[in-house]
Amino acid sequence: QVRLVESGGGLVPAGGSLRLSCAASGPTFTNYVMGWFRQTPGKEREFVAAITWSVGTTYYADSVKGRFTISRDNAKNTVYLQMNSLKPEDTAVYYCAAGPWSPFQAVTFQTVRAAKQYNYWGQGTQVTVSS
Repeated sequence: QVRLVESGGGLVPAGGSLRLSCAASGPTFTNYVMGWFRQTPGKEREFVAAITWSVGTTYYADSVKGRFTISRDNAKNTVYLQMNSLKPEDTAVYYCAAGPWSPFQAVTFQTVRAAKQYNYWGQGTQVTVSS
């Protein structure tokens, strides 16, 4: 059973930084894609970033490109989201997600940004950016 636990959220002024962590437990994640999504009340869950566990290929939403960095530590089974130059519009609950990927399924920006590709989700961590 896959379990994802996020941490690192909080309140930060605009222009500040936060690092979110997602501790993953369960099977070997070699064939998984790990993603970060965010959601605000009344809106659909929005893709933020993703990384392939085996190779480390990264994908970013245009709204965070150049400001956020996703990475993973294989030894610790942990995925990180370093968020710099935060803006008030980054305020949301941030969710970590894990999706097993078939070797026959292409890993593209279009596929990794779809929430339906991910089978497992964490409980979420609140990020609030004050103006």
